[in-house]
Amino acid sequence: MSEVFKTDFAGREISLKTHYVAGQADGAVFVRYGDTVVLVTAVSLRSKREGVDFLPLTVDYEEKTFAAGKIPGGFFKREGRPNEREILISRIIDRSVRPLFPKGYYHETQIVAILLSVDNENDSDVAAMLGCSAALMVSDIPFKGPVAGVRVGRVKGQFVANPSAKMMEESDLDLFLTGRKVPRADGTYDVNPVMLEGGAQEVGEDVIIEAVEFGLDALRPVLELQDRMCAAVGRQKRPVEEISYNGELARKLADLAEKDLAAAYRIPAKLERYAKLDAARAAALSAVTAEDPAGEQAVRGALDQLERKILREMILNEGTRIDGRSAADIRPISCEAGLLPRTHGSALFTRGETQALAVLTLGTASDEQRMDYISGEELRSFMLHYNFPPFSVGEARMLRGPGRREIGHGALARRALLPILPSQEVFPYTIRIVSEILSSNGSSSMATVCGGSLSLMDAGVPVKDVVAGIAMGLLKEGERVVILSDILGDEDHAGDMDFKVCGTKNGVTAMQMDIKIDGVTSEILRKALAQARDGRLFIIGKLRETMAEPRKEISAYAPRITIMKVKPDKIRDVIGAGGKNIRQIISETGVDINVEDDGTVTIASNDAEAAARAAQLVRWLTEEAEVGKIYLGTVKRVVDFGAFVEILPGTEGLVHISQLAKERVQKVTDILKEGDKVAVKVIEIDKAGKIRLSRKEALGEHVPQDRNG
Repeated sequence: MSEVFKTDFAGREISLKTHYVAGQADGAVFVRYGDTVVLVTAVSLRSKREGVDFLPLTVDYEEKTFAAGKIPGGFFKREGRPNEREILISRIIDRSVRPLFPKGYYHETQIVAILLSVDNENDSDVAAMLGCSAALMVSDIPFKGPVAGVRVGRVKGQFVANPSAKMMEESDLDLFLTGRKVPRADGTYDVNPVMLEGGAQEVGEDVIIEAVEFGLDALRPVLELQDRMCAAVGRQKRPVEEISYNGELARKLADLAEKDLAAAYRIPAKLERYAKLDAARAAALSAVTAEDPAGEQAVRGALDQLERKILREMILNEGTRIDGRSAADIRPISCEAGLLPRTHGSALFTRGETQALAVLTLGTASDEQRMDYISGEELRSFMLHYNFPPFSVGEARMLRGPGRREIGHGALARRALLPILPSQEVFPYTIRIVSEILSSNGSSSMATVCGGSLSLMDAGVPVKDVVAGIAMGLLKEGERVVILSDILGDEDHAGDMDFKVCGTKNGVTAMQMDIKIDGVTSEILRKALAQARDGRLFIIGKLRETMAEPRKEISAYAPRITIMKVKPDKIRDVIGAGGKNIRQIISETGVDINVEDDGTVTIASNDAEAAARAAQLVRWLTEEAEVGKIYLGTVKRVVDFGAFVEILPGTEGLVHISQLAKERVQKVTDILKEGDKVAVKVIEIDKAGKIRLSRKEALGEHVPQDRNG
């Protein structure tokens, strides 16, 4: 029998319905928030694959188009591969729950969240995040929850939890935050952050801290809701023997390998360090498994724990990092702009052993990306694509399409750069940046932000400021806390936090944080943001040494754009019947032309003369007759009392027989016949719009060229 549990969440009712559908899943919850409905299921196999020493977790968030009363486009008329929004929400859920499974739980686990109904007012990602935690909590799958998510906006200086899409249009902050309950000794609890992802319009670090505190407090009702649900219908969790490496095996490995591993972690060069580590691991593994071949998995786990301990103690006790830096030091930086001769903009950013090549291309409105979501269509005039080829980490494997990590890193870098871009009115180009990671040892997404910022300036995009990004780490042992700037890959693996912060000198534009431990307080976050700001300003200084401001002119190989305005009722004249006129302009001039519903005509071409010619043709198609102006027209029809002459496309006037010549004319056909070109002057336009023309008043005057002249 189904049961429903409800609470108020940000001023609206949210409900969890259990034992209702998907009865063969280990856990299934129907989440309703307003008219947004998400079904979330959790299934974990009871047997595990041999040799697996990690959690094989899959999270899939799916948006069904029927949720918004739509039928999918395309030939097959069914949902296809996940779109970017689905991938990003799947990543948010994955990053929030993955650290909360017990160590040693290595069973195949899948979470599926299906959006069944959407009202475009209540966030489906918030509902999906809550449903994921609730499905795990109500099941017998081991999970250290509950956890929940909230979106925080700031409208007119006031924080808002789960704002509507309309409110978000006015917000200078978009922060998605997840948090979990951590009990206190006195029976109360704290809500600690687990993950955050967001963007901002150059807001201050204090605003970020306040937003996090506000969001964590807003999560209390839905965390308590899950506790009530579990108390009523929750199942007993499967027993899990959490792995501990503090016994005889750990001591044996320390005797065998600690000295060599510690020496390896003092080698700055990544590949040389990895070779030394691999040799030390292989020797220890061989020595221990010679006695017990079945214990290889336990040995590998114990070695990983030993390495974490060595690296953490080296930093915490000695204040020394792998490459000899102090906690706040940034790796050596070098930058180069304009290195590719034929691209519209390019930059090479190198920080330590991490290197990103950012290449920018300018296009027209026809190059905009159409994003078809169930909430509606989005037209993107700025794209950023991040690629992580295997050679960047010294590997050889098949090249495939972008994975979820690449989509996520590209989205973060795009969000970081968006606030500095000029408006379409100022710079009417479609912009695409491709970041190719050429070498990676930590913070490749932040290298993409820095390289992308340089490529924008190299391309002559009139950006408002320079953006830089930095990845921060954390080591916390009891009361000892060390915050690391510009972390390496090994420091990320052994650390307790990965906090990426991007922004200008004025404030934060994007951030992403994953936390692996409890006890990360607001004070720790405040210190991390302050240290990140110092590092960001240092990096911005390095970027400005390479390029202080955008180039004055765009690349000679980029299209030149001319923008014209025509009256909306003239759009049909530009396009013509069946697109005849616009196709003829493109055929004659070779330009790329786009017409908006508001009458904005955009002409793009690398040839200035061709663009000017196209603009002339558009003006000719949309021009209105003016009294006193002379036109070179075409005789369309001859009658006894005069001739009808087309002076503009679709615009005709009458030349009365008395206006044909200075002398008296007996027959119109003595002067004009159909098809003749004739210069005429507009002498009157009456209230009904009828045009009177004169040939005799145009005699001896300058005759303009026709459209083909």
